[in-house]
Amino acid sequence: MAELSERQLALKNAFTTARGYWSPTWDQVLALDPDFFEAYMNFSAVPWRHGVLAPKVKEFLYIAIDASTTHLHASGTRVHMKNALGYGATQQEIMEVLQLISVLGVHSMTHGVPILVEEMTAAGRGAELPKPGDGGEREARLKAEFVAARGYWSALWDNVLALSPEFFEAYLRFSSVPWQHGRLEPKVKEFIYIAIDAATTHLYAPGTRIHIRNALGYGATRQEIMEVFELISVLGIHSTTHGVPILMEELRAAGQA
Repeated sequence: MAELSERQLALKNAFTTARGYWSPTWDQVLALDPDFFEAYMNFSAVPWRHGVLAPKVKEFLYIAIDASTTHLHASGTRVHMKNALGYGATQQEIMEVLQLISVLGVHSMTHGVPILVEEMTAAGRGAELPKPGDGGEREARLKAEFVAARGYWSALWDNVLALSPEFFEAYLRFSSVPWQHGRLEPKVKEFIYIAIDAATTHLYAPGTRIHIRNALGYGATRQEIMEVFELISVLGIHSTTHGVPILMEELRAAGQA
């Protein structure tokens, strides 16, 4: 790659100052279009200028959206794990982030079950469905255990619990593991849930609402939650960081680079 111009070098230094790191991922982007790079730098630096969330927590949120099953962006996950470790994160804290985001697949259930109930009712087969509350002592116990472990209840779980108490109990045990550790404070756990639900790769409104409500209950401020949104709103840049290396390869193959 050609030597950086004075402007490009200044932008690289400015990015490193604003974001606290540099990755080779940015080299080709900066070389190809410094105007775009500068605009992205200023865009992504906004939440870093506020200082509402600790740098380590910011990196946890980047890890969450990059490693989320809806994205699985390995290079970004690696960069932000390295950054988090540099800010003092422990192995256990990062593992807890990964455990928290591993529950995302359950939205197939919380999205699908209400539709199943609606369609069975519309088809005149509503009588086949067990109703919330019909499960007696076991259902009441599982609901109480969920509230004790997770700190909330949502009506989204009512029909899931009624239709498949076995599945619900297994999910309860699975999703409760990171809450038993206590390595991350509850408010930060909720920020991580907000991040993966509100990320552009998921946009799951019911979960976003639940976890905003929970975060507020744990004392979160509007500034903190806005900063979560600002941090995860940069996810679209991966179209560029994914596409530019391929562009460069193809240009070289065509003898144009």
